[in-house]
Amino acid sequence: MNDTLHLDKNPDWWRGAVIYQIYPRSYQDTNGDGVGDLLGIAQRLPHIASLGVDAVWISPFFRSPMHDFGYDVSDYCDVDPMFGSLSDFDEVIRIAHVHGIKVLMDLVISHSSIEHPWFEESRTSKDNAKSNWYVWADAKPDGTPPNNWLSIFGGSAWQWEPTRCQYYLHNFLTEQPDLNFHEPQVQEALLGIAQFWLDRGVDGFRLDTVNFYTHDAQLRDNPALAPEDRNPMTAPAVNPYTWQNHLYDKTQPENLAFLARLRELMNRYNAAAVGEIGEDQRGLEVLGEYTRGDKHLHMSYAFELLSDHAPTAAYVKQVMDDFDEKANGGWACWAFSNHDVVRHISRWGVPEAGARLYMTMMMCLRGSACIYQGEELALPEAELRYEDLQDPYGKRFWPAFKGRDGARTPMVWQNDHHNGGFTTSENSWLPVSPDHLKRSVEAQEKDPSAMLHHYRRAISFRHNHRALRDGAMSKVSCDGTVLSFHRCGEREEIFCAFNISRDPATIEAPEGKWHQIGSELGSTGPAPDGKLHLGPWQPVLALKV
Repeated sequence: MNDTLHLDKNPDWWRGAVIYQIYPRSYQDTNGDGVGDLLGIAQRLPHIASLGVDAVWISPFFRSPMHDFGYDVSDYCDVDPMFGSLSDFDEVIRIAHVHGIKVLMDLVISHSSIEHPWFEESRTSKDNAKSNWYVWADAKPDGTPPNNWLSIFGGSAWQWEPTRCQYYLHNFLTEQPDLNFHEPQVQEALLGIAQFWLDRGVDGFRLDTVNFYTHDAQLRDNPALAPEDRNPMTAPAVNPYTWQNHLYDKTQPENLAFLARLRELMNRYNAAAVGEIGEDQRGLEVLGEYTRGDKHLHMSYAFELLSDHAPTAAYVKQVMDDFDEKANGGWACWAFSNHDVVRHISRWGVPEAGARLYMTMMMCLRGSACIYQGEELALPEAELRYEDLQDPYGKRFWPAFKGRDGARTPMVWQNDHHNGGFTTSENSWLPVSPDHLKRSVEAQEKDPSAMLHHYRRAISFRHNHRALRDGAMSKVSCDGTVLSFHRCGEREEIFCAFNISRDPATIEAPEGKWHQIGSELGSTGPAPDGKLHLGPWQPVLALKV
């Protein structure tokens, strides 16, 4: 390991960090083929650094046939030529570290590509060297799949392989066969892959579908859910995947043993991991199990604020209360948008003033935070025609579910270029939304009141107050449309209140002496009557004196 490649030696650098997600296909194209690449990321790192974030999470760039745009890996230790080369990734790491930014890469190890050499060997027979590296099972006597498990992408999670006369498990596309974590050799190989990238200088991983690693060895059927108990969080409501209680196809207790081994490896590099836990029924409970203490994950994505449920004051309070009850001692990574969900401005139907308040609120919540490329520009979901779709998920469920492409369109850098400065090619892999061009980085840099500058101010505010980064959170309250809580560190206590509404609101000021802070974020202070009068979408931020 080259120690000079790794930055901050503080083992808790991830706690309270702000992470910026990059979808490499759509960030910056440097070779004119209409697809973003690693050198494009390197070129745009000054923009990311200007936001003040602590780390970037780069979605997959491994070699892949791209059935699921890089989440189907055919070579874990190489870069797909579409994105560049290993030396290009080395350059990304080098420049990121010069700017004080850590690099997390998306590690996709619950499944591989159907074209991975491991699977190509495994499928040939029942007695080859890798015959047990994937999840194989015999058909039922009538030839149907081994059990009732369903794929997130629709239909059975089992695909027939005529060479072995067996089914293989795929929780996602048929081109994404699940690796068998019950096989010790598989675990050793995957830990070796993690070490390969850690030796190369990455600072950690975003672990895709981390609770899908291990399946029930007995292959028991999942029980049905009553309609009123269905919670379409990891799959849309139109997908019958949401009709099952997924007790056996994921989130198995053996998973924790593997995560402990991965954590032990990462500790040697001062690296960190954020997990993606796709769990509709026990989401926060599993988050607590996976992140509590110092033996498993450092932090995990929380889906509660990625849902379609607009975060009212009452809803956010309920989420925080549920977290304290079910995940106490764990560590969340909050996000509003990512590459898998409709951008939150469109999903919740909020005005830009609301988006500003939500960003300020996120920077005050206990936990780490992840923002998605283009979010700093207040980009809405792009509207695409069916013929422009690339996402197999959208094609499968169109038009009831339009897929994920609307959140994946290219980043807009300039407003006077038909492709927003993303590419010199006539066509980009997904069309640039005309509605996005007027919100380009170039346009917003010139406007001090633009969303881009608000994101910078909000992130700076978080970094300037240690209590917001890793302090305790208490006195969470909902008073009509106003959410309030206290953040307490060793040397400061901050009162935070947010009027999550298009209408003004009034609440009682907290007891004690307080000094108003956060005026650059629109914070108001006590009125002469001693009350707090909040305008629409307005925060109150105050430091105890």
